[in-house]
Amino acid sequence: MIIEQNNIIHSNTKKPIIYDVFYNKNNTPKPVVVFCHGYKGFKDWGAWRLVAEEFAKAGFFFLKFNFSHNGGTIEQPIDFPDLEAFSENTYTKELNDVDRVLKELKNYSHEADAGQVHIIGHSRGGGLALLATEIHNNIVKAATWAGVSDFATRFYEGTDAFKDWEKSGITYVENARTKQQLPHKFSFYEDFDANREAYTIKRAVSNTQKPLLIVHGSEDTTVPLHEAESIKEWAPQGKLHVIEGADHVFQTKHPWKKETLPEEMQEAVKETIKFFK
Repeated sequence: MIIEQNNIIHSNTKKPIIYDVFYNKNNTPKPVVVFCHGYKGFKDWGAWRLVAEEFAKAGFFFLKFNFSHNGGTIEQPIDFPDLEAFSENTYTKELNDVDRVLKELKNYSHEADAGQVHIIGHSRGGGLALLATEIHNNIVKAATWAGVSDFATRFYEGTDAFKDWEKSGITYVENARTKQQLPHKFSFYEDFDANREAYTIKRAVSNTQKPLLIVHGSEDTTVPLHEAESIKEWAPQGKLHVIEGADHVFQTKHPWKKETLPEEMQEAVKETIKFFK
């Protein structure tokens, strides 16, 4: 298996994107899987490497990447040394990142079929994946893992906390693992509000007939199961697969030091590979 880690997509005007690819080299273009991490996530979190290897073994060209403004850097792609970049993130930038990653596939034309892309998004990345699926013709199937169904509700518009954020221009969320205070500028909300219709997941899902797999844990307390059920309701062609007993990360954690996946994550991987094939 070929594993390339920490490759870089450079730009003169945008922050670089760092990514990994996993594939079996045979000079035959393979269907692609692009993986989008979630909020406060990164490509090297937990068991994502083992997940990537399973898809490569199954015959896919697997690419996972860090969003350009997730707080990581080229030198330190794990954790969040660049809090200024984190504070300036927007959904528009993340969708642009997906576009840049898809264009990067041309550099692997002997091994990756850029016209047959499958996308997986975890948590907030699931919402982004659904928006990207509507936008990009070469994304043929999508899967959400513990994916969110709505971005607007997460701003708590009209509450005292929202008004304080609007007034001060910045708010902070603690990263429970690193204990950092992660900054969010109000421009994050302003970007969403300016593109509210385009960034409404319900509208995007209802507007596409592409095959969709919705994988969710029955015990997810971060993104409740009813969000997966909502996505299924909006997408009659979608398939909902509930993993009994699974939490938000399907029983994985960071760091993940084992060389095997827990049963819940194995089920998510198995069902997604079967769906993509």
